[in-house]
Amino acid sequence: MVNEPSGDPPFPEDAVEVGLVVGAWGVKGWVRVRPYSSDPQALFSSRRWFLADAASSGGGGVPKGGRGEGSALPAVLRVTDARAHGGDVVAAVREVSDRDAAQTLKGARIFVSRASFPTPQDDEFYWVDLIGLTVVNRQGVVLGTVDSLLETGANAVLRVREAQAVDGAPAPRERLLPFVAAHVDRVDLAGRQILVDWDADF
Repeated sequence: MVNEPSGDPPFPEDAVEVGLVVGAWGVKGWVRVRPYSSDPQALFSSRRWFLADAASSGGGGVPKGGRGEGSALPAVLRVTDARAHGGDVVAAVREVSDRDAAQTLKGARIFVSRASFPTPQDDEFYWVDLIGLTVVNRQGVVLGTVDSLLETGANAVLRVREAQAVDGAPAPRERLLPFVAAHVDRVDLAGRQILVDWDADF
């Protein structure tokens, strides 16, 4: 059964979507989660996973209040145990006590507070912090903004898109820039900018 304790904490203002419930695991109410990063430390760093329905944002972004209106989902899952399992994360949560209840959470989007993330090393960055940054090359040419990142196995790749086309202009250009020291000179999170060694014609 699913229990909804009173006094649920509010949906965090700095919520970051970190995974998706893909079903139940085992027979004791554990849930299986598909993390959005190859390193699921954001899931392990927080003992409170906030939930939202798949359609709660209308556009895939962060919902304004968590669950969609009238949602049957609990507002938050309080994690008592979590571990990596293959490419997924499996977890025991207080709100779920059997397999059938865990299965009803399938499709729920999981958010955690950005403040709960472990502090990265000086040369490490969370993907969520890079998305939306402006990419500028050494010549001062704005190449676009980081739309997303791709994991290739060897390294991450920045997907950089120019401004959206307007008034019948050509579609905005997209560049794929390896996120490696050979091409990335500096990441300025405060200034919302990434300086790169990359020719504007590439």
